[in-house]
Order: sequence, then structure tokens, then C-alpha cells
Amino acid sequence: MKGRILPSVTHASSTHAEGTFVFDAQQKSVLMREKNTWVNLTINEEKGKNHSFSNTGNDKGSGAIIGSSKTDKPGALVLESTTKAMVLPKVSEPEKNMPSPVAGTMVYDTSKSALAVFDGSNWSYWR
Repeated sequence: MKGRILPSVTHASSTHAEGTFVFDAQQKSVLMREKNTWVNLTINEEKGKNHSFSNTGNDKGSGAIIGSSKTDKPGALVLESTTKAMVLPKVSEPEKNMPSPVAGTMVYDTSKSALAVFDGSNWSYWR
């Protein structure tokens, strides 16, 4: 089973657009940009672990846009729609059924009816 894997960053910048999700490698936490601040979605005592792979190097180009031919939002993958949303993979009990997730994995947990985010060590759930 697979989930969406968030980009790993070493510093969550204030220039990211509202609604951006990242895995902060320094904090070892999944973060979401909301109301000009970063909200920590990792709610565990034990901090997560970094990916076994890394996003090194400089970004080239403007990234990919889905749902429109242009956007004013920065990002490697920008989903543009006023009528549609991103649908996460649906997994029942990801803590049991996803044996090797990487830090920054996001799924919809059908058993808890919640967003599940993995920080490299722990799953956190949001309703």
C-alpha cells in the first residue's frame, strides 16, 4: 500500500503558499502552511526520522500544474481547481497495513475517518 509522500525540506520557508504540506527534516515533523504560519501535524512525544532518500540539488523549472494551464503558486506539484480536491489513498489502519512507510507519507485512514500522517516513527491522526 502506498500513500502520498511529502517533499522533505530542511527549513519550512515563510514564502510557501497557504495549504502547502512538507516534511521538515530538521524538526522531523509534518507541517502544513495555514494563515501565514506553519501548523505541526506531528503530535507525538518521539520525533520522527528522516527519509532514507533526500531531495538534494536545486529546483529547475516551475514544477507541474494539474487542473490549469498556469498558476501563481510556487510548488513542485500544484493542484489548481475551484471545484475538485486531491483524494488521498484510502488505507484502513495504516499503522498495521503499511509496513514500511517513509517520513512524510499521508493517507486517509478509513477505520478512523481521519487524515493520517507519518513522521518517520509515528502516525498522527487528524479529523
